[in-house]
Amino acid sequence: MAASSKSLHVVMLPWFAFGHMIPFYQLSIALAKQGIRVSYISTPKNITRLPTIPTNLNHLFKFVEFKLPVVDGLPEGAEATVDISMEEIQFLKKAYDMLDTQFKSFLSVESIDWIIQDFASYWVVDIAKEYGIRQIWFSVFCSVLWAFLGNPNKQRSSWETLTSQPEWMTIPSTVAFKPFEAKALFAGAYGKNASVMTDAERLKKVVQGCQAIASKSCIEYEGGYLDVFQTVYEKPVIPVGFLPPVPPEKKKETSEGVPSPSGFQSRTGHIGMVNLGWVPQLDILAHPSIGGSLFHSGWGSIIETLQHGHTLVVLPLVLDQGLNARLLVEKGLAIEVDRTDDGKFYGEDIAKALRIGMVNEEGESVRAKAREMKPLFSDQELHYDHYISGFVHYLKSY
Repeated sequence: MAASSKSLHVVMLPWFAFGHMIPFYQLSIALAKQGIRVSYISTPKNITRLPTIPTNLNHLFKFVEFKLPVVDGLPEGAEATVDISMEEIQFLKKAYDMLDTQFKSFLSVESIDWIIQDFASYWVVDIAKEYGIRQIWFSVFCSVLWAFLGNPNKQRSSWETLTSQPEWMTIPSTVAFKPFEAKALFAGAYGKNASVMTDAERLKKVVQGCQAIASKSCIEYEGGYLDVFQTVYEKPVIPVGFLPPVPPEKKKETSEGVPSPSGFQSRTGHIGMVNLGWVPQLDILAHPSIGGSLFHSGWGSIIETLQHGHTLVVLPLVLDQGLNARLLVEKGLAIEVDRTDDGKFYGEDIAKALRIGMVNEEGESVRAKAREMKPLFSDQELHYDHYISGFVHYLKSY
C-alpha cells in the first residue's frame, strides 16, 4: 500500500441502475485495494443488493446510505431502474436529483479529495465547486459511444445524424446506429421529462465540471476510439481497464422477476429452463459446457462473455448496445441478429445467427477470434494493476 495514497478520500456516486452501480462498485474495490478511502453513496435497498465489502477492506470502503425522496409517479419501494418501467425512469431521475441536499450535508462534514460521479448527477458540479472538490466523470459505457456521439456542447440536429459516421471520426470505422435505434436514442437523450433536465443536458454539465474522464475501457481494445473520445471531449480520458469480474461473491438479496405469459412455462418446460429472476451469470459463463452467449450486447456482459472466450451472438435492444454490437462485428467478434428497418426480428433470424455463430463453418473465424480475446479480457494484472495503478497515479498527482 502506497503511503502517499492513504490520505486520499474518494466519493463514488453512480446513477441508480445496476449497469452503473456494479462498475462503480468494482472501481471502488480496486481503489480501496490501492489504499484509497472510498465512500460509496446509494440507497438502502440498492446497497443490500450490491456485493458485500470484503472484510479486509472494511476500514477503507464504506457504503453511505441516502434516503430516496418520495416522488409522484415513482412506485413505492423503487430505488433502481430494475424496479420500474422505462416510462417511470424519469421519476427516478427526479428523485435522484433531490439527493442534492443530503449530498451537500455529507460533504460539509467529510474531508473529500475527489468525487467520481455518473452522467446523471449534474447537480454535483455546483456543490463540488462550492467545496473546492475535484470531479471525475466515470463512464461505464464502451468509449465508442462517446467517440461517435461527439462533444455534448454540440447538440445533434436530428436522429438521422446518428445513422452515419460523424465528421470528427478520424479513424476507419463502420460503427453507426440503425434508424430505429437512432430515433429511440435521440428521443431519450434530448427529450424533456419529469425531471426537467434532459440526459444530454445532464452530461453536458457533468463534462464541463469534471477535471478528467475515467473510461471503463483499455487501449488494447478501443485505442483509436479512446483517442477520438479524448479529442472531441477536450478532457483527459483515462482508461481504467475492463474491471473484469473476479470470482463472484454471494449477493445479499435477489430480485423477483416479472410473471411470464399465461401457459408459457408449461408449453416450453420440455425444451429448456426459464429463469425470470436474477441468475448467476458469472457462474453460468464459467461452466465448461458453455460455448456461446445470445445477449443484448451490453458492455458489462461483453466483458464477462469474452473473459471466457465464448462466441457472441448479439441482439442489441437499447441505448449504447447497437454501437457495441457494430464494434464487435467490425472486429470480427460477433454475429448480429438480422432485423428489419423498423427493428423487428423473428425466431428464424435468431436461429440463423445462432447457427452461424455456433455451428456453421462461416462462423469459425468469429469463434476463433472470441477465443483469442480471452487472454485480454481476463487479464487481471493488466486491468487491475496496470490500468488502476495509472488511474491512482493521476488521483495522487493533484
